[in-house]
Amino acid sequence: MTDAPHIPVLLTPLLELVAPVGGVWLDGTFGAGGYTRGLLEAGAEHVIGVDRDPLALEMAARADWGGRVTLVAGEFGELDIHAGQPLDGVVLDLGVSSMQLDLAERGFSFAKDGPLDMRMSQSGPSAADLVNTAEEGELADILYHYGEERASRRIAGAIVRARTQAPITRTLHLAEIVAKCLPRPKPGQTHPATRSFQAIRIAVNTEFDQLVEGLMAAERALKPGGKLAVVTFHSLEDRIVKRFFQSRAGQDAQANRYAPALATEAPRFTLLSKRAIGPSEEETAVNPRARSAKLRAGVRTEAEAGTVDPAALGAPRIGRRRR
Repeated sequence: MTDAPHIPVLLTPLLELVAPVGGVWLDGTFGAGGYTRGLLEAGAEHVIGVDRDPLALEMAARADWGGRVTLVAGEFGELDIHAGQPLDGVVLDLGVSSMQLDLAERGFSFAKDGPLDMRMSQSGPSAADLVNTAEEGELADILYHYGEERASRRIAGAIVRARTQAPITRTLHLAEIVAKCLPRPKPGQTHPATRSFQAIRIAVNTEFDQLVEGLMAAERALKPGGKLAVVTFHSLEDRIVKRFFQSRAGQDAQANRYAPALATEAPRFTLLSKRAIGPSEEETAVNPRARSAKLRAGVRTEAEAGTVDPAALGAPRIGRRRR
């Protein structure tokens, strides 16, 4: 395991935006505890730390939180259940953590050889299960819709051909298969397998389903005046979060002028920022992982919580076979 510090992305602007003075907050993606620590230092009275990664909770349990942190094993899609009480704030930091990427044995990184795993919860079907059993069309759909990979069909075909020779069980093996399907990257460009690994990780962990469920759970859990802050790391996540806040703040755009007008509902959120907040040049220089991050936040109104159609948020949905 690396000794490099795990730096919470956009922590300073997040704390400035939500100003956690007192109250009970929930950190739905606890990870290495950076956001929880920041919330406590900024004035939150207590933080409920939720994570589905047993390793993250095991490490967190060793720290002295002064009785101000409650650790919960679970998914943030059920954060209202995990909270068990009305919340003053919810913070979500999406995607894979640097702590998970640093451990080759977790199988998230295309730059380090390890078992092709990618399971955040360390349970259920792994990336190897998906790569070695999914039909070619399903693989192509996952790569295209979850990773925005334009060469999805070519890569899916190469994966299927390779696995007929031997099962694909290592990260570098998969990365090599993908790289051979794409042009050699120019200096400064990302690794050719970046999009494919992102897509497979999202599929393995049902991340888009979790995101939509988590946003709705936060709406249910927050008390009036409670704040929701979400940090995303790629355009697909940000699109879902952006449309959620627009929809729940009563700012839905009429996508089709021929469609019937939608019934007006009372806003569930008031936006704290009109646009997404990105990292400063200083933060990007210190923490390159922050370069694609975006922060969006809103304040809960007194309107009753409701439900949201995932399709209306632009959440890609692919029929996965359960094994």
